[in-house]
Amino acid sequence: MLSEIFYWLFNMSIAASITGVFLSVLRLIKKIPRKIIVILWAIPFIRMFFPIGISGKYGLMSLISNFTTKTVTIFKGPGDTTVTMMNHVMAADTYFPITYKVNILGNIFNVASFVWLTVALALILTLLSNYISTKHELRDSKHLRDNIYLSDKITSPAVYGIFRPRIILPHTYENAKELPFVLMHEEKHIRRLDNLWRIMAFIVVALHWYNPLAWLFLRCFLVDSEIACDESVLSECGKENQKNYALALVNCAKSKNLFISAFGGAKLRVRIDHILSYKKMSALSAVGFGALVIVIAYALLTNAAL
Repeated sequence: MLSEIFYWLFNMSIAASITGVFLSVLRLIKKIPRKIIVILWAIPFIRMFFPIGISGKYGLMSLISNFTTKTVTIFKGPGDTTVTMMNHVMAADTYFPITYKVNILGNIFNVASFVWLTVALALILTLLSNYISTKHELRDSKHLRDNIYLSDKITSPAVYGIFRPRIILPHTYENAKELPFVLMHEEKHIRRLDNLWRIMAFIVVALHWYNPLAWLFLRCFLVDSEIACDESVLSECGKENQKNYALALVNCAKSKNLFISAFGGAKLRVRIDHILSYKKMSALSAVGFGALVIVIAYALLTNAAL
């Protein structure tokens, strides 16, 4: 049973890699707002987490199906609706249960599945331990106002927590001139539920730890989520405050914690360049980018047609 789970997970990882590489190229187009790219990053993570999907004639998987994949039918619905699973490995003769083409493949997947589960559980437990220890370490933070706290144990403003998020500032920030921009940025993280998405993304990647591209996609997602947050702040504070916001970012220390939304997180130079070149999206552009998201989602989430 465990080896069968890993077999399908391995196939899911390949599908996620194909979609993630496509998005990695797409994100190089600077005119596409990062808030759009962040939405699109959900696609490879969905591919990593959900094994089944709807077949589509015009999707990317159909385009490459003659070279890399086979489609396994799960359920045939009314009309042309078919629920399928992608089978990129093509190492089995039959499915549910899986019988491999040669016995050695069965042995390989049996051993690999045990190693996979051991490492995945270790990574998830490390994540949980990191979260609990950080929460415990900051329990004595000084309350400033609302959900804002001060602590001498951190060097960069950040949002901590998921269900009851707190903005925790270094104790030197109580009267800092950058404080208004810092608080705007962190409040945006809270509204966007960024800490929740970060941890969910890490858990998904922990399940696919053997795939180096999964870690690359996680890194790109974290950078893009910070830039998307910057865009949301700039859309409110106006073009005249772009330089002031960039200076506030430079004056903040860079966070080293993967699991929190920090004002100084992600690649500083990339964020500064993006802030200084930011232009607010028009209504027409928003409609166009919305249509783009729908088209790309269809192309990358549908499985190969039978």
